[in-house]
Amino acid sequence: MSSIRPALTALERALLSTMAVFHTYSGCRGSLRKVDLKTLINRELRQFVQVSTLEQLFRDLDTNGDLRIDFQEYATLVAMVTSARGTFLVQK
Repeated sequence: MSSIRPALTALERALLSTMAVFHTYSGCRGSLRKVDLKTLINRELRQFVQVSTLEQLFRDLDTNGDLRIDFQEYATLVAMVTSARGTFLVQK
């Protein structure tokens, strides 16, 4: 008996991509160091986030103060960027 799965929606593909990006830059650590976040921003978010804001951004995201960005904190970054970009697109 074969189970045929429906194709993923655009949003489901985007969520999987978001998760894959985190795992690519966090490696087996499961969290992003500041250098990892900088690399991620430079490679993946260069049109949306200014690297000059990295220090403040890292402090804001690192809510538990462990000097690492875990997946929940990364999800906050994704939500913040998405919200800011969405607002920008609506204003056009």
